[in-house]
Amino acid sequence: MSDPNDDEAVVRPFADALREIDGGKSHDDLSIALRDLTAAVKETGRKGTLTYTVAIAPMKNNPDVLQVTDRVAAKIPEPDRKASIFFADRDGNLTRTDPNQLSFESLREVPAPTNQTAELKEIAK
Repeated sequence: MSDPNDDEAVVRPFADALREIDGGKSHDDLSIALRDLTAAVKETGRKGTLTYTVAIAPMKNNPDVLQVTDRVAAKIPEPDRKASIFFADRDGNLTRTDPNQLSFESLREVPAPTNQTAELKEIAK
């Protein structure tokens, strides 16, 4: 194992390894999650986070072989949902009609007269 403090140690860029993890799927997933997170933050004006976790473990029968697993987790802010106004009836069910309000069941819509223009002409004379 090389000394991490050795100035001559060659460090492979993280992005190079990321492009190879899970055949590049991790890189693609992170790119999409970052775009979605950015759009949601702009839309909602709220903070969001994107977390990438890499786990490395030696294989059981061969410690020289390393198993790399990863996880992409995004906390996307959501816009506020609109509230709806309801009332509770005597049985505890939601209803859009106020059960304490008097009902006007005898009210009906009056149709507009069909000869309205003829009446207006007579009045204008």
